[in-house]
Amino acid sequence: MAPSRGPQPIARTVHVTLSNHKGAVNVARYAKGAAKYILTGGQDRTIRLWNAGLGTEIKTFASHGYEVLSISVSHDNAKFASSGGDRSVFLWDVATGMTTRRLSGHMGKIHVVEFNEDASVVASGSFDSTVRLWDVRAQSRQPIQILEEARDAVQTIHVGPTNIITGSVDGHTRIYDLRKGELQTDFIGQPVTSVVPTQDGQTLLVTTLDSHIRLMDMSTGKALNTFTGHKNDSYRCRACFGHAEASVICGDEGGMVWAWDLLDAKPLQPNPPPKAHEKVITWTEHHPTDAGEMLTASADGTVKVWRQPDSGS
Repeated sequence: MAPSRGPQPIARTVHVTLSNHKGAVNVARYAKGAAKYILTGGQDRTIRLWNAGLGTEIKTFASHGYEVLSISVSHDNAKFASSGGDRSVFLWDVATGMTTRRLSGHMGKIHVVEFNEDASVVASGSFDSTVRLWDVRAQSRQPIQILEEARDAVQTIHVGPTNIITGSVDGHTRIYDLRKGELQTDFIGQPVTSVVPTQDGQTLLVTTLDSHIRLMDMSTGKALNTFTGHKNDSYRCRACFGHAEASVICGDEGGMVWAWDLLDAKPLQPNPPPKAHEKVITWTEHHPTDAGEMLTASADGTVKVWRQPDSGS
């Protein structure tokens, strides 16, 4: 392959708009593998499964009594976990559309759920400041571990093969090394709303409520780069890496999708970007394999799938 000349422009052409939710959409996740499907969760207490290419809704999952804030899809797409205002983690069977387990124990709403690699364990982070780890295959309804180091709501979790990374409103990221039983705490100084590591596990993309996104060195806790220009001081606006981790992408509270070069942190053109949604963009996720596709979810009630004009089928 020829050396890359920096990141390619991000997809800015709407392929389909998914608009069946009533009220804000808080999360939208690609399925695993070829990622032809999307799961979305919202204020209307439903989770919806969509065909991303056609823009059609396939199924509605309705058991939550409160808004849905988080979804995690298993590696084989057979099940997913969800959470929100219910204080319980819901486990779902995709084929039947039914919940298979409800894991209760948190004392407040659950901002985030995340499976481990083989979906044998699910981690949940809550307004109650704790992270609970649940063995999905065990009969026990008790968590296998409770992480109680955070001093405020836990908004975001990443579960890696050997570590768990959390971000809290208390202004810290915490990296739990499961093999060594060690904890590394890094003070960011602003409420942390999303953490996304690079695939090599060396660096961490940290989104905070001071309109900054930082690329942190995971071993030293030092900021390698800072990405600014967007507006994000009140809501969880999840950022992500663009294709091949050459760029950083984040929707903001003005409904604009920003992109930056990972290496020099300069905003990609157009700067400022055009308005993509009518309200705050709550979630941005790049397609796992397709260089020219990504999605955004918004409080305006829609999810948009964006493609390069020549991308995909």
